[in-house]
Amino acid sequence: MKVKMILPSLVEADSIFWRPIKYSLFPPLGLATLAAYLSPDDEIDLQDQHVERLKLDDDPDLVVIQVYITNAFRAYRIADHYRAKGAFVILGGLHVTSLPEEAARHADAIFIGPAEESFPRFLSDFRNGRPQKIYTSSVRTLTDLPFPRRDLIKRSRYLVPNSLVVSRGCPHHCDFCYKDAFFGNGKSFYTEQVDRALAEIDSLPGRHLYFLDDHLLGSKRFAAELFEGMKGMNRVFQCAATIDSILDGDLIERAAEAGLRSVFVGFETFSPENLRQSNKKQNMARSYTEAVNRLHGLGIMINGSFVFGLDHDDRDVFRRTVDWGVEHAITTATYHVLTPYPGTRLFDAMEASGRIATRNWDLYDTRHVVYKTQGLCAEELKEGYDWAYREFYRWSNIGKAAFSHPSVKHQLKHLFYTGGWKKFEPLWNVLIKAGGLTHMLPLLESLLSQVNYGVGRKEIANESVILEK
Repeated sequence: MKVKMILPSLVEADSIFWRPIKYSLFPPLGLATLAAYLSPDDEIDLQDQHVERLKLDDDPDLVVIQVYITNAFRAYRIADHYRAKGAFVILGGLHVTSLPEEAARHADAIFIGPAEESFPRFLSDFRNGRPQKIYTSSVRTLTDLPFPRRDLIKRSRYLVPNSLVVSRGCPHHCDFCYKDAFFGNGKSFYTEQVDRALAEIDSLPGRHLYFLDDHLLGSKRFAAELFEGMKGMNRVFQCAATIDSILDGDLIERAAEAGLRSVFVGFETFSPENLRQSNKKQNMARSYTEAVNRLHGLGIMINGSFVFGLDHDDRDVFRRTVDWGVEHAITTATYHVLTPYPGTRLFDAMEASGRIATRNWDLYDTRHVVYKTQGLCAEELKEGYDWAYREFYRWSNIGKAAFSHPSVKHQLKHLFYTGGWKKFEPLWNVLIKAGGLTHMLPLLESLLSQVNYGVGRKEIANESVILEK
């Protein structure tokens, strides 16, 4: 059987905001994992349109397409193309789970929720000539799953080919989070077996790892055992964590000892009212500054995530947010315009109150305003968002943040990491076209080398909760 697996590129690929390096970071692990269920006799072609030109002149028997909100229309066109050629097309992913009726119009079968359990059932039905129209995950477990088919991944096209996932979902339930709907009707957070996770890590070449988990520290027991097992592996890794997990106990110190050098943190907003509105309880009554100091004390770089456009934001929110990030030496900042994704409680609430301004999913990229705002008008929100990115990544602010670190090594790491991420786009583009991204891994590993000020588990005194004024 000829099987084609496709990750269509996001709509940003056709816009002035397209940054090739941003979309050349991670291979499509979800599709590679599903490929592991196929027969050794199947002919598999896995294509990621972000890093290669999509070939549409072939004649596969089965086409598997992963759908996100801003590649949805493109995914539907590809699906329609292959169905017209006689292929059996299945669609799955976040957007399909959020809007199954929409997706079903372009597919022979759709998948609701994670597909580790439902995809094998589909394959059995398909080979027996009786595929169903809808497959919904009924069992949530990562026990005894096959490893992703990494032999299908074109490693040279990605900066971080050693990406992996050892848990699914998140224990928290923020109203604007896209993942809550995806993991509905079952466990919303579950983990891999530690021994199996360590075996996968041990199988990967090089030193660098990137955990794509929504919240690697979401289970204290699992994370503690994982980090204990990683000690001595000589790895450096990046992951995502929450404010409360950074401040609770000594888990973040264990992570640093195991090789954690950079962490994505969802600060989102400084406003208690906005946090309550978003149901982001894990950030309530916790000190952002204390978390930052603790991470810096361990030599861990920080990618801070911030959302603009919540109902209690005002015109000064952009300046306050950028100034705080620079003053607290956040290594990189990711800003977002609040986006009510279908399937979220935020979308349902806005739809009920008549605040959804468009259903053009191409605009749901966290760069456009797609809802009727409060506090800020749409033009102010968009202009403030654009200004925040420009201002944070000015060389003067990069230097100010970098040189606020007490260690010269950390200063240089910050300067090169932040500057390299945003200021050397032409060089990245050349490397991408030449297929030489993996040659940059030694530099990345060097930038993620250890910096330790000896703060460790020492409590940061006299910190107060950050409140918006």
